Order: sequence, then C-alpha cells, then structure tokens
Amino acid sequence: MRFRCLILDHDDTVVNSTATVHYPSFVEYMKAYKPGVMFSLEDYFRYNFAPGVVPFFRDIVGLDEKEMEEEEQFWKEYAEQHVPLAYPGIRELLEEHRAGGGIIAVASHSYSHNILRDYRENGLPKPDQIYGWDLPASLRKPDPYAVFEVLKTCSLAPSDVLVVDDLKPGYDMARAAGVTFAAAGWANNIPEIESFMRQNSDYYFKTVQEFTEFLRG
Repeated sequence: MRFRCLILDHDDTVVNSTATVHYPSFVEYMKAYKPGVMFSLEDYFRYNFAPGVVPFFRDIVGLDEKEMEEEEQFWKEYAEQHVPLAYPGIRELLEEHRAGGGIIAVASHSYSHNILRDYRENGLPKPDQIYGWDLPASLRKPDPYAVFEVLKTCSLAPSDVLVVDDLKPGYDMARAAGVTFAAAGWANNIPEIESFMRQNSDYYFKTVQEFTEFLRG
C-alpha cells in the first residue's frame, strides 16, 4: 500500500457533481434572482479552481452577504434532491483500498450528510472521517485542519497520507499540511487547470484507472 490514508475531495473527484448538481443549481438560482448574470460550466469550473467558491460568489458574481446566504440555502435544497453518480472505477478503487487496511477520509465543500448519502447511494465504502461544509468557515479547505485532524486521530505520519482533489483549494490544503498531493484530472478538460495541476502536483491522473494502477504500485 503506497499510502495508508486517502483524504479525498468529494465533488468531481469521487462523484460527478459539478456538471450534474452544483452548476445546474447555480443556473437555476441566477435565473430566478439574478437574471442576465450567467457563467458557462467551464467558467464555473475555472472560478471554483481559483479563487474558490466563496470569492467567486462574493467578488465575481457580486452577491452581498444576504444573497450569499440565500444562494447557499437554494443550493442546499437543490443538492438534497439530486444524487450525483460516482465515477466508474471509484467503487472498486475504494473497496480495494479498504480491503488492504486503508483509511478513507473526505475533505469537501459539500455537507457531510450529503457526502454520506452519495457514498451510500453509489455503494461506496463508508468513509472513516468526513470534514465537510458543516465545519466553521475558517476550518474548511484550503485550511489544513482536516489533514491535521486525520494525522492526529489516526496516528499517522505525513508520509502515510495522500490528498486527492480536482481543485486548487485541495492542493493548497495539502501543501499547508506538508502531505503528498495527487490531482484528479478526470472531471474536466480545462487547459489552465490541467496545466497548473500537472506542473505543481506531486502526481497527476487523467483517469480513475491511472490512479488505481498507481495505488497498486
């Protein structure tokens, strides 16, 4: 086993959710409350990559504090009604990791109960730990809190851990915590995201199968 613990992002790393849940929710909210303001799916990916979801809504979309709360509630209700599908091969990868004694943790910008639902509905092994949007804002990715908690509670060394994420907040979290980072490149084909991840990540995987073969080592 290359790494005892995988700290996985959820959206667009384990499940295909931006294109099927989060972006459609954004489109519906904009139509209802900010008609005339629209971003493409590709731009939505770009801005979630950097500067991140909160600065995107606040500084680029231009929502005020009240609108930010309303949009979050809209997204929360939309996500409750839509279950994204896991990427092909993810279930087998996680089952193999768990069967070998591996630990599965999740650090995500989705709510913990939605993450658990998505794992359950997709037949995935239940994560050992989840650090989701339920955390105080100061402790969410890119803050390294989740990684440090996993290291402490599971008695792991930094070399035992691999963070896997498709976006820059996960990369920033891993770097701040001093652990290895692998980029999940299977969610999109946006050149600037792929270029940054290939140049800066410890590992880059374009497909789930590539990642699986790497873990088998």
